[in-house]
Amino acid sequence: MEKSAIQYLSLTQEDLIDAGAFDLPMCIEVLKESLFKFRDNRILFPDKIVQIFNQETQERINCLPATLLDNKICGVKWVSVFPPNPRRYGTQNLSAIIVLSELEKGYPVCVMDGTLCSNIRVAAMGSAAAQVLSRENSESIGFIGAGEQAKMHLLGMKSVRPGLKVCKVAAKDAWEEENFIRDMQPILPDMQFVACNTVLEDAIRDSDIIVTATSAQAPLLKAAWIKEGAFYSHIGGWEDEYAVVQKASKIVCDDWETVKHRTQTVSRCYKDGVITDANIHGNLIDILSGDKPGRENDSEFIYFNAVGLAYTDVSLANAMFEKAKAAGKGTMTYLQEKMIFEKDLAGKVKI
Repeated sequence: MEKSAIQYLSLTQEDLIDAGAFDLPMCIEVLKESLFKFRDNRILFPDKIVQIFNQETQERINCLPATLLDNKICGVKWVSVFPPNPRRYGTQNLSAIIVLSELEKGYPVCVMDGTLCSNIRVAAMGSAAAQVLSRENSESIGFIGAGEQAKMHLLGMKSVRPGLKVCKVAAKDAWEEENFIRDMQPILPDMQFVACNTVLEDAIRDSDIIVTATSAQAPLLKAAWIKEGAFYSHIGGWEDEYAVVQKASKIVCDDWETVKHRTQTVSRCYKDGVITDANIHGNLIDILSGDKPGRENDSEFIYFNAVGLAYTDVSLANAMFEKAKAAGKGTMTYLQEKMIFEKDLAGKVKI
């Protein structure tokens, strides 16, 4: 190989799955470790760049960088979120690629599918929170929404709460619920699935764990439906009425200072004066580190709000990259074989 050659490992989503990277327990542990590393200033995390193409539908492409100083890896996630895709085209609403570069020469070492990583990261965050904030004896989980994030969240929640026995799901259309059950039943054959025929309340009543995984921007979840002692993982934007926030014994975020400037329900409550900083119990790292208590009794209703922290995506991507290398998966691809003027350029340059 030429001295000036630059190669990187190209990893498709299929490569990652074949390498065993679809590993919820591993990803949850990597995510938790990344929260500690960021707290200890071992991760650089600059602001993301957001390009919104439709304010009403929130169709957007984001560029999110982070550097893992211990691993000497800099990564960036380029992610598109187009909420109308499922109804408009019958396709997924999120797609992403991740680029990882080493810090000795600054060359890229991996270009990989980021959709798997991004979806797992959201579920891993909610599941890491459920591990310390939900009741240990939780047996039922209820979903509003039946898409990719709902499916991934079910796997994550089952990983940290293996005692879950019943999954109730409600979506805008009954066929979405049927598809959810069709996809998840073979993976979790010991679980009882209940399609709620679009009745949201039926999915939430008596559920120990509640997840809203929908792109709808409306207060779908009602406080009156929530049982004492439930844990709620809020994924998206405006998915619940203000009374849900007000009902919470504890509100925990992945990062409150980031959340408060967004348009999620707790953000709206903050901007409208319904809650203040004092109403936020803390961030997940505060619970994991023991600086603040998690669940203290079985009657607390605990609200977890995640906005998304891209350094966790880069951390997961690096772990997946290492797993794929160890498994011999992926394709080595040349970015260049020689430097520009080392090539035979005769007849190939226009001036």
